[in-house]
Amino acid sequence: MTKSLQKKLDRISTDARSCQICAAHLPFAPNPVFRVSARARIMVIGQAPGTRVQASGIPWDDPSGNRLRAWMKLTDQQFYDQDTVAIVPMGFCYPGKGKSGDLPPRPECAPAWHTKMIELMPEIQCTLLIGQYAQKYYLRDEYKTLTRRVKNWQDFYPQFFVMPHPSPRNQLWLKKNPWFEEKVVPELQKLMEKLINLG
Repeated sequence: MTKSLQKKLDRISTDARSCQICAAHLPFAPNPVFRVSARARIMVIGQAPGTRVQASGIPWDDPSGNRLRAWMKLTDQQFYDQDTVAIVPMGFCYPGKGKSGDLPPRPECAPAWHTKMIELMPEIQCTLLIGQYAQKYYLRDEYKTLTRRVKNWQDFYPQFFVMPHPSPRNQLWLKKNPWFEEKVVPELQKLMEKLINLG
């Protein structure tokens, strides 16, 4: 069964890697960055690649990724084992520079690819929704701000684990909300250890 799902997922991945749906709006030629496997147990949904990741083709290959792996308490080897961790951002390509940081993920990407990929990853036990774009897309909730969602993370668990973005630009939020790293991150790490050890 897994082999059959993986073959279908491989075909969709090939199509996604040659995607041109929003090419006219991107600052560089499309270079979709994602990692999927029919055997993955954890899924990470963030925003979109930055310039460094767009160039390297390696998701979370930047300071944000370093902090994310520290929060998850995963080694690089564990994080980049796509049979364990699937990485499916809201936007697969770098969207360009805005007035204060990168532009939002292109809106065409998630509707075009997410459902097709997720349907072929039935082993996913928990999805990390990182930042406001992923949370607004996947959650229909009464919490209107990221801070309130993260404070009430258990309302979405175990299907989802909601988190702030680990970007250095979020340093002020982390300083204002020390409870996240003190109380929520340890719970995330327990979950990651459990799911990693399932393999």
